[in-house]
Amino acid sequence: MNHYAGLDVSLEKTAICILNEDGIVIRELVAASDPAAIAQALYQVAPCFRRVGLEAGPLAPWLYAGLADLGLPAICIEVRQMRAFAKASPVKTDKRDARLIAQAMRTGLFKATHVKTDASQRLRLLLRHRQSMMRRNRDLLNTIRGTLKAFGYRIGAGKSSLFARRVREELDDAELLGMTEPLLKAYEQGLVMMADLDAQLLSAARADDICRLLMSVPGVGAMTALAFRTGVDIASRFEKSQTVGAIFGLTPRIYASGEVEQRGRITKCGDGMVRWLLYEAANSVLTRCKSQNWLRDWALNVARRRGMRKARVALARRLAVVMHRMWINRTPFSALRPV
Repeated sequence: MNHYAGLDVSLEKTAICILNEDGIVIRELVAASDPAAIAQALYQVAPCFRRVGLEAGPLAPWLYAGLADLGLPAICIEVRQMRAFAKASPVKTDKRDARLIAQAMRTGLFKATHVKTDASQRLRLLLRHRQSMMRRNRDLLNTIRGTLKAFGYRIGAGKSSLFARRVREELDDAELLGMTEPLLKAYEQGLVMMADLDAQLLSAARADDICRLLMSVPGVGAMTALAFRTGVDIASRFEKSQTVGAIFGLTPRIYASGEVEQRGRITKCGDGMVRWLLYEAANSVLTRCKSQNWLRDWALNVARRRGMRKARVALARRLAVVMHRMWINRTPFSALRPV
C-alpha cells in the first residue's frame, strides 16, 4: 500500500503527518529538521511512499536533495497555495499544516515548484551576497548624507569611490568627523568587498558557456546572465520559451468571469532578482544602447504606442523569451530579427 507524507519544516523541528491511500492518518510525529532524521522517522512507519511533500523555504533545497538521495519521492510545493488552503481553518499549528500538506500529496491538489541544482544554488549565493553588500553600502551612504544635513553639510552625489574623501574634505568640525569616521571606514571596506564579489561574479560568468552566450544580448551583463542562468536553472523544463516570462512575474494579471475580462499589472511573482535585472537590461537597451538591433526597434515601437514604462516591461519579458531560446538552440544573439 502506498503512503503519503506531509512535512511542516521549521528551523529545529519538522512536524510529520503520514496518510494511507484512503486518507486515514497513520501516524503524526516530530523529527529533527535533518534529511536523515526525517527519512528514519518515515521508514519506521511505512516502507513505501508515493509522495513526500514539503513547502518551499530556506531549508527546502537541502532537505529536498537529502530526502531524494535517501530514496524518498520528495516534492517541493508552492507556499502561497498551501497558505490559501490553511486560511480556511481558524486554527493554525504545525501539526495541522503537516496534515494539510499530506492531504494535498494524496489528492494531487498542489503545485510543485522547481528546486535548483547545487551549482545554481552556489551561484545564487554569490549573487545574493553581492546584492546584500550593495544594499549595506547604499544604507551607509544615505545615513551619512542624511545625518550631516542637520549640520548644514550637503554631500552631493558623485562617484562612490570618492564619497569618503569628499566627506573628509568638507567636514571642518573635528567632533562630527570623529563620529562619522567609523561609518566612512565601513563604507570603504564595503567597496573593497564589493570589488572582490564583482571579480568573482565576472570570473563565474566567463567560465560558464551559457552565460557567455547570454551576454551577447544587448544590455545583458555578467550579473544579469548569471541571475537568469540560475533562475531558469534547467532550460529543458520549459516546453515553450513564451512561458519563461511568467515565472519571473512579467506577465499581466488576468481576471475573466462571464462577460468581464480585465488585464491588470504584471503579477510580480517568482524570482524578484531576475525580474529586476531583466528590467534594468531592458532600460539599458532603450536608453543607452547605441547599436541598432531588432529588439531595440521593437521596444521603441511599443514605446511610441504605449509609453516608455510599458515598453521596458514588455522588453524585459521579451528578453527572457529570447534568452531562453538562445540557450536551447545554443546560438548567439543576432542583430537582425530571425525569420
